[in-house]
Amino acid sequence: MAADLTQPSDGTVLLDRTGREMSYRKICVEVVSGVDQGQRFTAAGGEIAIGTSAGNDLQLTDPAVSRHHCAIAVAPRGYLLADLGSTNGTSVGGISIERAFIKPGGLVDLGQTRLRFDVMDDRVRETLALEERWGRALGRSPAMRRIFAILPKLAASDTSLLLEGETGTGKSLLAEVLHDASARRAKPFVVLDCGAIPPTLIESELFGHDKGAFTGATSTRRGVFEAAEGGTVLLDEIGELPLDMQPKLLRALEDRVVRKVGSNESVKLDVRVIAATNRDLRQEVNRGRFRSDLLYRLNTVRVRVPPLRERRDDIAVLASHFWTQFANDPHAAPPGELLVDWLRRDWPGNVRELRSAVERAVLLDDPAIWAEISSTIEVPLDRPQAVAFDDAASFRHAKERAVGEWERGYVRELVRRHDGNLSRAARAARMDRNHLRELLRRHGVTIQDD
Repeated sequence: MAADLTQPSDGTVLLDRTGREMSYRKICVEVVSGVDQGQRFTAAGGEIAIGTSAGNDLQLTDPAVSRHHCAIAVAPRGYLLADLGSTNGTSVGGISIERAFIKPGGLVDLGQTRLRFDVMDDRVRETLALEERWGRALGRSPAMRRIFAILPKLAASDTSLLLEGETGTGKSLLAEVLHDASARRAKPFVVLDCGAIPPTLIESELFGHDKGAFTGATSTRRGVFEAAEGGTVLLDEIGELPLDMQPKLLRALEDRVVRKVGSNESVKLDVRVIAATNRDLRQEVNRGRFRSDLLYRLNTVRVRVPPLRERRDDIAVLASHFWTQFANDPHAAPPGELLVDWLRRDWPGNVRELRSAVERAVLLDDPAIWAEISSTIEVPLDRPQAVAFDDAASFRHAKERAVGEWERGYVRELVRRHDGNLSRAARAARMDRNHLRELLRRHGVTIQDD
């Protein structure tokens, strides 16, 4: 059975969520006025990118059009037109837009060019994976099963891959499961967060340095490319890479060699490179913050990981998985009313935010864990607390204040019981170290961060 993406009268794209295949009508654009009048492009996939750069699907010569001007994509709610941070903007019906749904036959103005958007009778068909899991990645939604269907081919290849998606959508996990399924699985998987390294050290982190190459270089050090020899390098948040470092990275990727800082010797590379970003790099190119040639080199294959609000079918699956994980019980499940509440949320922090919410719910509400905490930590968790009543506060705000007071007392006693050691405290509470560190910072508790 095929899932059908089409266009009903209300503008919503229909999707049969039970299918093994997703199909949608082909989209096309035609220049109806301007210097490129008559040009036409029909997409073989679900997006049309428009601009003057050679990397676009519809390449224009209008000097008032930006290199990466706008894009039209098939989405569950309709056909989404997005301006990519262009200089002169994109407008529909005389109204300037950043993102808007457009109907077939709609006219789009960019620069001195007018386009007509249309939908064809022919269809694009994309396979959906039958399973709701690929490695450690989970997803029931068509959006994720669509990705799972192409992952085996990507895992069998050494081609560069660009993962795009909002923070917390699971890009790093997908990169890791791709490595685990590849022929490089026995070799290292090395991650470099380009946004977490000071600009003065990024070159050394990437390529390594020789002893004495700069002040503080007391020994020779390998960079991530050498450290991942034979394996995979994930360049996380590649959009944060300083502009002056981008030509050096491009050269390394093109020539497959690196040179340590302070060295004249070249080292050959045998790594697969996966890049991830929470930005649209086409917009960064327009803003002069990312080189277009590096974008084309990384963008051999581009996979957009959708936010959780666009794949609500995954919320229950992920919440149940995290619940059994944090409760340490394969038969445990989140309460129905809590799950209903989670299904209504937009989750701006995506899967990472959902995971934290489940961890917090298990920690605070699961009776078995409450009993265990009560027996080891001298905080009265098993009986109601006297709370000052404020008739000006809503129930929600009063509850949040009460939970915050409980949380503050809990983490203070937790770290006291474990002599201020972060790792031991996190293990005792069955909590992620980073989450515990954030709670401690929020409540002003100091701890030994080992």
